[in-house]
Amino acid sequence: MNLPFQYDSAALYDAELMKKAIANKLMYSIGKDPRAAQPKDWMEATFLAVRDQMVERWMETTRAQYSQDLKRVYYLSMEFLIGRALSNALLALDMEDVVRTALDEMGVDYDELVGLEPDAALGNGGLGRLAACFLDSMATLGIPGMGYGIRYQFGMFKQRIIEGRQVEVPDTWLGSVNIVDFPRDEVCYRVRFGGRLEQEGSSVRWLDSQHDVLAVAHDIIIPGFATKSTNTLRLWTARSTREINLSKFNQGDYFSAVEEKNLSENVSRVLYPDDSTLVGKELRLRQEYFFVAASLQDIIHRYLSTHENLDHLADKVAIHLNDTHPVLAIPELMRLLIDEYHYEWREAWAITGKVFSYTNHTLMSEALETWEVNMLGRLLPRHLKIIFDLNEAFLKEVALIIPNDFDFLRRVSLIDEQGERKVRMAYLAVIASHQVNGVSALHSALMVESIFADFARLYPDRFTNVTNGVTPRRWLALANPDLSRLIDKTIGQTWRVNLNELVELKTHADFPLFVAEFRAAKLANKKRLAMYVARTLGGVINPNALFDVQVKRIHEYKRQLLNVLHVITRYNQILAEPDKKWQPRVVIFAGKAASAYHMAKLIIQLINDVGIKINNDERIGDRLKVVFLPNYSVSLAEMIIPAADLSEQISTAGTEASGTGNMKFALNGALTIGTLDGANVEMQEAIGGDNLFIFGHTSEEVSALRRDGYNPRSIYENNKALRDTLNMLASGFFSPTEPERYRVIFDTLVNWGDHYQLLADFEAYVAMQAKVDALFAKPDLWARKAILNVAAMGYFSSDRTIKEYADRIWHTQAVKL
Repeated sequence: MNLPFQYDSAALYDAELMKKAIANKLMYSIGKDPRAAQPKDWMEATFLAVRDQMVERWMETTRAQYSQDLKRVYYLSMEFLIGRALSNALLALDMEDVVRTALDEMGVDYDELVGLEPDAALGNGGLGRLAACFLDSMATLGIPGMGYGIRYQFGMFKQRIIEGRQVEVPDTWLGSVNIVDFPRDEVCYRVRFGGRLEQEGSSVRWLDSQHDVLAVAHDIIIPGFATKSTNTLRLWTARSTREINLSKFNQGDYFSAVEEKNLSENVSRVLYPDDSTLVGKELRLRQEYFFVAASLQDIIHRYLSTHENLDHLADKVAIHLNDTHPVLAIPELMRLLIDEYHYEWREAWAITGKVFSYTNHTLMSEALETWEVNMLGRLLPRHLKIIFDLNEAFLKEVALIIPNDFDFLRRVSLIDEQGERKVRMAYLAVIASHQVNGVSALHSALMVESIFADFARLYPDRFTNVTNGVTPRRWLALANPDLSRLIDKTIGQTWRVNLNELVELKTHADFPLFVAEFRAAKLANKKRLAMYVARTLGGVINPNALFDVQVKRIHEYKRQLLNVLHVITRYNQILAEPDKKWQPRVVIFAGKAASAYHMAKLIIQLINDVGIKINNDERIGDRLKVVFLPNYSVSLAEMIIPAADLSEQISTAGTEASGTGNMKFALNGALTIGTLDGANVEMQEAIGGDNLFIFGHTSEEVSALRRDGYNPRSIYENNKALRDTLNMLASGFFSPTEPERYRVIFDTLVNWGDHYQLLADFEAYVAMQAKVDALFAKPDLWARKAILNVAAMGYFSSDRTIKEYADRIWHTQAVKL
């Protein structure tokens, strides 16, 4: 079919045509005269003009995927931390120069304009950023697929720091003009909750559901880099099945008139509602089912548009579960196959087991999602019945394989019978998926030795490893243009789609001119961050100091607290030896704490209190500064990561599944100080042990300490520097108006077991930080090691990761365009 209008692709390369396109959008889509337009209006008009350039290739890709009848991948994730879309689109389309020229000729500042786009508040941490990297690589490689998630109205929250404390406020990222996505009001599915079951023989009917919600689709274009291949991120927003109760409204009962509508639409308002209450848990469960129910209905609708029945669904559909949040998709597919399409149980289970694959992201049993049987039965009675039936059939199968071992049956049961009965969602994912993968070599090995050991005994071929990666487009080409230009000049530009080419930089690590230009690029990034700190926080930091950076979700296992202990110890050391030549250092933190996570929020407050004390101590001067940057986001990461000299990856060994921040920092020329945890192990192998700072107990040693008896108090009593540091916390040195504020931190570390073994690694960590100082005092040697870090990062591209998924797990091929 010939479209009546095709956007003039010459605008890709012609500034005059681009000026006309932007002016047209400003007038006819935004409704503003250029003389009255505000910078935000220009940003929206520019985005819409650029988005038009992607639509034609988007439609061409979709048509090709269907006409070639390719197996399609559907990636289900609660988070997609995609970052700013305009700059990413300009990079993918190679349009930055023409847009910059067009805007400059129209009197608009390009850099200011790009910075006005809010980050899409669709995620929080590494899980969502990984999903976004994967979508980028799937599009770039031509892998036919879609992401499915929720279009959160307010994200998780916008983080403000008030008197050192984290304060959560709504993130109103969706502006007055809908520029990020395409609303698809015609793509709408009903999602049911509550009700009762009625059984006749083997047939079960789900009746009288209550508080049903409509899921309405919104589509975001995911462009591939330097290719026509373009994929889709489909997000669901909740809409009430009923509008306001007009009768109650007319009677003046305004709150009751909209109560049901608000209850329904709360489902897509906020990412990860506070689940410390029963109401919060229930909303979280509703969210998870809402998005998988809509997604499964959509997937089947798409499949049946070109196929007669669902017999061969697994040949053309791969559904990937990103962690346990989407695992309700398993009983939902069973429900659809049995109740709606009338398949027999065995047939439905055979199809289901071939369709799903699952990525595990945590080894901590307390982080493996479970749902109370009572709550699940109240909200999703049909799904609970399916889970019980699956469990019964599964345990019968296990009893044949491993007879007379009732403890084994108890351990692998989908239902945890201890205390309040709960459904183990990770176990459900394992028995229903044809492949289960970890995300680093260490994580995958530990996964089958610990949390899934019994299942690995039952299904040894089901478990595999696919090490995570990051997209080089956003995390080097876009985030670090100075370094990217140097690399382009040195080895060419094709590293953006073949990151292994960075290995050629090794031969340049000893060339003085290249080293000097590399250092200049790093200094430019540090100056840019220093200006941001001055503008945002009013503080002054020295770009020539060592920038020591730890930016990630705030959690005890990630051990920001260990970093703080070193900062305090360093502060004491400087005061004790003021005449020593100390390496100036700026310690930079950023990250959000979950709203109900008291200890994480207390750690944020401690960081800020320590910063206030140290930054205002005239005896310290520029030798040590502490900075906490609020509201960590993708765009903020794009500024911080290229400026980092030292990357803090210091989680307790055996707790971090992979990490991707570690890869982004190394790709941008930061040296890692870290434990042998997650992907740090593989990074050390690739980069070389002499080019990182590895310290602390290994995962085996951590386990041995826990098994044999770990006594943190004895470490406290026998290490004076540590004892002085912890006593300052306990005595209220950093919180004089509230001396007991940090007593709980002292007790957690000294008296209550120090679960994440900070004290066990403290001495090794402080000693390694001294080696960091010594090396940074030799700038050319430091730069050489930083270059070798960049050169070794080829393996850690998300392109390699996605190719492994496509070849080994999804079994799909690229679309031909």
